[in-house]
Amino acid sequence: MRRTLTLLAATMSAGLALTACGANSSNSGGSGDDSSSSSAAAPAGGGANGKVGVILPETATSARWEAFDKPMLQAALQAQGFSSDIQNAQGDNQKFSTLADGFISQGVKVLIIAPSDPAVGASIEAKAKTAGIPVIDYDRPSLGGSADYYVSFDNEKVGEIQAQGLVDALKGKQGANIVQIEGAPTDNNATLFADGHDKILKPLYASGQAHLVQKQAINDWDPQVGGTTFEQIFSRANGKVDGVVAANDELAGAVITVLKKNGLNGKVPVTGQDSTAAGLQAILRGDQALTIFKPIKQEADNTAKLAAALAKGDSAAADAIATGKLHDPKNNRDLKSVLLAPQLITANEIKNVVQQGYVKASEICVGDLAAKCSEHGIS
Repeated sequence: MRRTLTLLAATMSAGLALTACGANSSNSGGSGDDSSSSSAAAPAGGGANGKVGVILPETATSARWEAFDKPMLQAALQAQGFSSDIQNAQGDNQKFSTLADGFISQGVKVLIIAPSDPAVGASIEAKAKTAGIPVIDYDRPSLGGSADYYVSFDNEKVGEIQAQGLVDALKGKQGANIVQIEGAPTDNNATLFADGHDKILKPLYASGQAHLVQKQAINDWDPQVGGTTFEQIFSRANGKVDGVVAANDELAGAVITVLKKNGLNGKVPVTGQDSTAAGLQAILRGDQALTIFKPIKQEADNTAKLAAALAKGDSAAADAIATGKLHDPKNNRDLKSVLLAPQLITANEIKNVVQQGYVKASEICVGDLAAKCSEHGIS
């Protein structure tokens, strides 16, 4: 995250206090990644409206799930009167299914899932439906499934912003050679990002203003695979690459590593997504052209509000929250959705991400970047 975007700094400060905890409460469950954790306790109280089960996908390719989604969902659900059990499947589909089976057998009020594999999500949703438990697809849809609602960002718009940002960074260079390093082919969000990329770039390819060197999806969003894949593409193109659409900051980092080896970092613009500390630092250094900011707190808050409406059986209240729709081609239905707005982040906008509490200035303004932070008003 993608992605309106004005959050109160005070509210986010409270959310970041939770971000530090990672391990949350005893019923938040272990997620297996405590790299961003400290000893802060989870919020006390809550639970008057029952228990909500949440399953997040993994921690290997993005820090967001543990650093932001987990504590922000916990806080948002507590604010709606729920207790929550937030687990992470660590990229294991069998574990994802086992966790879901456990929640269904417990009779949670609402099940919230962010599956890595939509087929797994669809199977879980069928079981939950039989048990009379409403399901919210969180951030990633289970195509072919039966979720009641979907909460995410306008992911095709994310792709459009990334691609247009790359075009702008190329400054009208004619015949620019572009590589597209896309996300996992099993992740519908990655497909939507790619659709957004193509919406902007295909007309340029058709006119000859730009040239597609290669478009490649990366299994599991794996940065190591992404770096190896890009290096192979780069070699086959004899180093003639002018710009790279990388679907997230981790893939961007892998691409930049290859460019550095060839003395081209900062000369070849690279896109990213998620506004990670590393991605923001790469932008300040000039190695990465842009990233995308996704206000995850808004995603968590809307999800919790939907859960409250579903737990009460109030479909009218839920529909008033989910005013958008995502078309699911696998079962030819429109899934009622909350689609939040993404935001382009270049060097001049990094201060906005910091001010809203998603990244601390102390995490990025180190060493050679202190002067750059001062130059861009980051404190």
